[in-house]
Amino acid sequence: MPATIATATPVTHAALLGLGAYRPRRIVPNAEIVDRIDSSDEWIRTRSGIAARRWADKDETIVSMSVAAARDALTAAGVTAEQIDAVVLATSSQMVLGPSAGAVVATELGMHDTAAYDVSAGCAGFCYALGNAASLVRAGQARHVLVIGVERLSDLLDQSDRTCAFIFADGAGAVVVGPAEAEGIGPTAWGSDGSQTAAIKQDKDFQEYFAEVAAAEASGGTSVRPYIRMNGAAVFRWAVTFLEKACRDALDRAGVSVEDLDAFVPHQANGRITDALTRALGMPETVAVARDIVETGNTSAASIPMAMEQLLRSGEAKAGDTALLLGFGAGLAYAGQVVRLPAIA
Repeated sequence: MPATIATATPVTHAALLGLGAYRPRRIVPNAEIVDRIDSSDEWIRTRSGIAARRWADKDETIVSMSVAAARDALTAAGVTAEQIDAVVLATSSQMVLGPSAGAVVATELGMHDTAAYDVSAGCAGFCYALGNAASLVRAGQARHVLVIGVERLSDLLDQSDRTCAFIFADGAGAVVVGPAEAEGIGPTAWGSDGSQTAAIKQDKDFQEYFAEVAAAEASGGTSVRPYIRMNGAAVFRWAVTFLEKACRDALDRAGVSVEDLDAFVPHQANGRITDALTRALGMPETVAVARDIVETGNTSAASIPMAMEQLLRSGEAKAGDTALLLGFGAGLAYAGQVVRLPAIA
């Protein structure tokens, strides 16, 4: 007779217990970049809503920014590093394939023998990672999970590219997910459309780039490194035509209506996309809408936790409020959940 395999002990509910964020020291206003892209402050503000962004200095790495945000999240949650059973880190700008940034962050935080892995889902990465974390907690695989969204997108920018150079930025946000008496994280509504990879992508893969480098070394010529490229019009069309459905799917799965919301925290991609979504959803004026993009820019996987932190820090929302999160971008991919907002340190 085959041996009986035991199962982990599940829990009923999971919630966000604490939140932290790290914003790089260097503030880059539009005036600093307009000449390089033959633009103006007015054009950038009108097209994206961005007035400034943060770009990391050399010492502000994927790991160091993650560690700083994570420490604040742990403090806010009242949880120690030793109580974390898993780290799930979302990023698209880790410049090595291994080891995972999550594993290094866990060690830097003083964790030992802790499960850790990275998630690559572009600007939807944080919500993907959050969905993973909530499932780990509910399934009994982990009691507390540290979720991090972090980017150094300035490393991937062609700073003369008029379509991208003013948009992308750097930073980190983290949350602690753990068991709760009442549900604090709704089911994840997620999906992807790989037919639209050209909308946001690295313009050449590393195999192609290495071949170019080898050819340049042999001939005495030069090579051009890979950069992130974006077709903003294509992304905007997809966002305003498809993401209303994604939002309503997340609300329906959570059994929550738009009228029940206290806050809306979309990925900080573009102020016009946020405006279009709030109109399409019929968002009541009482709902606090995150607009961290104005001073922070588009930080991809870091944007939702950073925008949550700004909303809470400003007093526009408070811990325990009901919020709709929605991440979307490269893939093209999306993910969203209804959550109870956590505490901040």
